[in-house]
Amino acid sequence: MPVKLNEGLETFQAKRQEFINLVQNNAPQVEQDAAYSELLNAMAQDVKNAAIAEAREEAHQIIENQERNKGMSQNEIKFFNDINKEVGYKEEKLLPEETIDEIFEDMVRQHPLLQALGIKNNGLRMKFLRSETSGVAVWGDIFGEIKGQLDAAFSEDTAIQHKLTAFVVLPKDLEEFGPKWIKRFVSLQIQEAFAVALEAAFLKGDGVSKPVGLTRKVAKGTSVIDGMYPEKAATGTLTFANAETAKNEMAGVFKHLSTKENGEPVAVAGKVLLIINPQDEWDIKAAYTHLNDAGVYITAFPFNPTFVTSEAMTAKKAIACVVDRYDAIVAGGVSVKQYDQTLALEDMNLYTAKQFAFGKAKDDKAAALYNLNVTSLPTA
Repeated sequence: MPVKLNEGLETFQAKRQEFINLVQNNAPQVEQDAAYSELLNAMAQDVKNAAIAEAREEAHQIIENQERNKGMSQNEIKFFNDINKEVGYKEEKLLPEETIDEIFEDMVRQHPLLQALGIKNNGLRMKFLRSETSGVAVWGDIFGEIKGQLDAAFSEDTAIQHKLTAFVVLPKDLEEFGPKWIKRFVSLQIQEAFAVALEAAFLKGDGVSKPVGLTRKVAKGTSVIDGMYPEKAATGTLTFANAETAKNEMAGVFKHLSTKENGEPVAVAGKVLLIINPQDEWDIKAAYTHLNDAGVYITAFPFNPTFVTSEAMTAKKAIACVVDRYDAIVAGGVSVKQYDQTLALEDMNLYTAKQFAFGKAKDDKAAALYNLNVTSLPTA
């Protein structure tokens, strides 16, 4: 029975909101770092308190049962059996690749924003290719003269340098736990810690030792000072005041996103995300949910953008973006090493888990920032 993140993690939830608030308010990096550290420590303690009884009970029940490790590879079983004896004492070790894949899949599945952005796991590859296709195909006779040419301009981006670090805390008496539970405990902490940081960075990251968020300017010629990308100004305000207004406002959003920075057209139908804070979602849904003649509530919105909520998104703001025009990538595996400084939590061992991440829009027209002012129900 897995540990449930939403149960018994009150301290972590509070610390997560404090971290998100600092990110949204562009607080100094030192304050953000301190809040992230507090978030990780709170999660470790909360997860321990919520899971310790269950884990011990499970460990005793399965200690003689060989099926306790069903579903785990031999590589994983060895790694998590030895984590209290070997990992970190001599050198950093990578988590088994199958464990990393599972963490990534669970993280994406449980966080709609990461799923919607199409985040990619490049495994151990530290470079990636970005391509832009140009040219047209021209009809002609078979074996005839080549009248059109399709060019794909590939560029190799620099190595992914943005290191994401999380603390992983484990009880010292690991001999009482089976490798299956240790894997779950490690995976749970890494998954949630990385997800919080990635969402905040993909939305608002300034590019300094972190991804460049959707709210940042990336146009050619943009003045980047000490690695920091400037914030975008709001493109406009979305009110959805009535049906006609909403139609025109959303048409403007789609039109803005339908060209690249260089003026080339982009097909955006079915590919536009509208990223909002969870509390704003209900204002919009209430405005566009109606009771039809059959007595059934229906929700209809102009041009069908995909609404995605994130606690990291500032309230009363919205980001409109095209799903395949933002590169969101993690790579490099997840290395684990024992932390060699004193840990405040009693009877616990502290490890660090590190992975590399990259995020950046293809150009300034890939995303636009809007103010939200949804104040009244629409009229026909």
